[in-house]
Amino acid sequence: MDTIASLFSFITTPVSWVIVQFHKVYGAIFGPDTGWAWGLSIVSLVILIRICLIPLFVKQIKSTRAMQTLQPEMKKIQERYKNDKQRQSEEMMKLYKETGTNPLSSCLPILAQSPFFFALYHVLNGIANNDTIGVINESLLASAQKAHIFGAPLAAKFTDSAADVSALDASLTTVRIVTAVMIVMMSASQFFTQRQLMTKNVDTTVKTPFMQQQKMLMYVFPVMFAVFGINFPVGVLVYWLTTNVWTMGQQMYVIHNNPTPGSKAQAAYLERLTKHVTHHGKIRRRSEKTIVKAIVAKGRDRNEFERKFINALSKAGLAAQADGAVIKSESQAAAQAEDGTPTIGGTGTPKRQQPKRQSKSQRQSGGAVGAGAAKPAGEPTSLSKSDDEPEDAQPDPAKKAAQKQQPGAGTRSKAQSGQRKGPQRPKSPSKK
Repeated sequence: MDTIASLFSFITTPVSWVIVQFHKVYGAIFGPDTGWAWGLSIVSLVILIRICLIPLFVKQIKSTRAMQTLQPEMKKIQERYKNDKQRQSEEMMKLYKETGTNPLSSCLPILAQSPFFFALYHVLNGIANNDTIGVINESLLASAQKAHIFGAPLAAKFTDSAADVSALDASLTTVRIVTAVMIVMMSASQFFTQRQLMTKNVDTTVKTPFMQQQKMLMYVFPVMFAVFGINFPVGVLVYWLTTNVWTMGQQMYVIHNNPTPGSKAQAAYLERLTKHVTHHGKIRRRSEKTIVKAIVAKGRDRNEFERKFINALSKAGLAAQADGAVIKSESQAAAQAEDGTPTIGGTGTPKRQQPKRQSKSQRQSGGAVGAGAAKPAGEPTSLSKSDDEPEDAQPDPAKKAAQKQQPGAGTRSKAQSGQRKGPQRPKSPSKK
């Protein structure tokens, strides 16, 4: 055992023990010397480690959310003390202390699994160098050296020479093809995971240097994996590819069920939640109640998607409560009358129709006509001739004399003479 491996003996021994226990199970199924038995043992080791790291992953999510929330305040501090770096750092630390956030919390899962990564690396390196390490004895060492994954030994690397690969009973071409494919898959999974985070689960309303940093890491990490991957044994590539796939699936679950406020993922989530709540009239899960509770607590600080969600509930006759529950609220529903007329406040009272405004010419020419239009359609007005009266009939002299004595008779005679049709406005008393 080399010096570095001896330094990691406190972790290489537990890691080798876990691998051996899983190998016993899979060896009974696929055979002890097969690549499936040893490869699935490594995959199971990854799954076990990631399950143990779930609390740290939750803490990472909360820390990332808190950092995104603080981005506007951090940007103000940077602009205010851009010429004083020391004061800028002091104000940043003060902000972190007041809000209880830690920028290093987002790196906890990676830092926590680094010892297991190095331990596995040294276990596989010991297998390649024909050295026993941890609980792996000589018989297990011989079995691991015979194990191949798609023709590549577990301990083989892309940079190995032909003699080293031949010692492991494999072909150099096969080893390089398998390792190259696994390195590409490992880098692609890392890129897709980071890209998924940037395109769906980032608040698009706030443009900060933090977003630029994350975008840069989206391209830097895959390149780092590609560069360092050529020095990793096949077993370590299996380990890292498995943990990348686990991270990608875990992140997809979080984005789908607990998205970042203001992100595209939140818009899609609230749209699904709106359809469910309006259909069933209630919240189904505790996590959904937590999200609705946070939206209600924001008040006027809600973003566009959250306001749209609250308005959709109001239109459906529902109201979100401070505890995250949703109840029916008839006062907020836009009810309608039986004939389809919109009502005010959902009380059933029809809205009052406002009269249509007329132009000046319509008021001057058709005002009186409009007043007479209230009569039945078949009944003639007082200014029109009756259909029963013949056109050539002579007026009665007695009636003619009575009309001359009535006020306004001259106006009517002018209307009958054809100079101007229609009713005339009465003269004001001041002009009589």
